[in-house]
Amino acid sequence: MKHIAVAGLAGTLVAGLAHAAPEAAPGAPGELPSYMVPIGPDAAEAYWSPDSRYLIAQTKDPDAVPSSRGGSGNLTWIFSADGREIWRVNDRGQDACSFFFPDGQRVVWTSTRDRTELPVGDWSDSDNYPQGGELYVSDLHGRNARRMTNNPWYEAEVSVSPDGQWITFGRQIDGNMDIWVMAADGSREWQVTKTGDWQEGAPFFMPDNDHIIFRAWRKADYKKIKPTPMTIFTIRRDGSDWRRHTHDEGMNWHPTPAPDGRHYVYVKALTPTNWEIYLGDLAGGEHRRLTYAEKLDILAHVSPDGKKMNWGRATGAGFMSNIRTFVMDVSSLDIGPDRRVPWNPDWGQPMPR
Repeated sequence: MKHIAVAGLAGTLVAGLAHAAPEAAPGAPGELPSYMVPIGPDAAEAYWSPDSRYLIAQTKDPDAVPSSRGGSGNLTWIFSADGREIWRVNDRGQDACSFFFPDGQRVVWTSTRDRTELPVGDWSDSDNYPQGGELYVSDLHGRNARRMTNNPWYEAEVSVSPDGQWITFGRQIDGNMDIWVMAADGSREWQVTKTGDWQEGAPFFMPDNDHIIFRAWRKADYKKIKPTPMTIFTIRRDGSDWRRHTHDEGMNWHPTPAPDGRHYVYVKALTPTNWEIYLGDLAGGEHRRLTYAEKLDILAHVSPDGKKMNWGRATGAGFMSNIRTFVMDVSSLDIGPDRRVPWNPDWGQPMPR
């Protein structure tokens, strides 16, 4: 293997590994062909670039503020799906979610880089979210970074509409989590959801640029039932037409839309220690299981060309240890942009307001 030097922020040289392009191979029985992206650090929550070649992810980094759970924190990195290229976007603080703009030249990311005096917090515990989490927009190498939020609240779980006009994100105020939207230039910020018990988050725009798919749990269930029961919903970006799409009492987490405008991938907890990726159908069709690792499979996203799906899989001995990025060939599922269907207002169950 040949070592390459990739320039990060402030002239830092970060060693990456150049590998032969990985070939998809049969995974666990029942799975479509897949491979682990051959990069050095652990990376779990990754999202595709508009050309379906690169991924942006919160990635374990020794330069990050250490995690409150122990060990390295995360910083934002971009890497090619074949593992040949990898570079760092942000060089300080501790980072969470990130996303590409459709122009392929800009990214939005979450970081505590300017609020490191605040308690570290825990990105996975809503009772202790990092209050220094803010949103930033930069080029692909972190240059020309612009801070998009500046307040005492937690902001993260960010994504961009396919037309590049809108940014949606989660914001927690006084312990209540809701979905917000702003224009891509940071103006015209507004609150989409306004609920008490429901805690909404992880919003992603559907291909129509108007509807948002997200998950929510009830405060009444949080930390009382494990895994936390979660429901998948959609809503228009103006806060109207809130609809429910899953109806069981289990954990249905992190839905991200497929480019066909009808399907989505999400995490379902089959048992407390077996979380799998499923393909859901907003039109009400049968859901299809995509992973069979009998362990932790999380945070899936389908590439814009509809041919690949990435997700995070635990590869260590523990349930959540050594989470690496995997890529699956999902071209046979026919969920690409050539299968695009318009939004159907009859999908899902209307929610009382």
